[in-house]
Amino acid sequence: MTHIDHRLGEGGSIPERHQRFIEKNNYWYYTTREGIDIGPFDTREEALNGVLEFIDYICDADPKVKAALLQYKAA
Repeated sequence: MTHIDHRLGEGGSIPERHQRFIEKNNYWYYTTREGIDIGPFDTREEALNGVLEFIDYICDADPKVKAALLQYKAA
């Protein structure tokens, strides 16, 4: 069983984590918390690098950009 730690800023019980990487038609994608599949990438490693860049972008984004992304949140 894998040990899962709290993420930065989290407290209390650790929420369920979901696999964020999927392979479709020989390409890799990552899924955002909003339920958006981002890709395609040729390898899982490229998808991992993509998600790290996405996280950096969102952390530095203007609040209006974050709000725009949330409008696409999966129901």
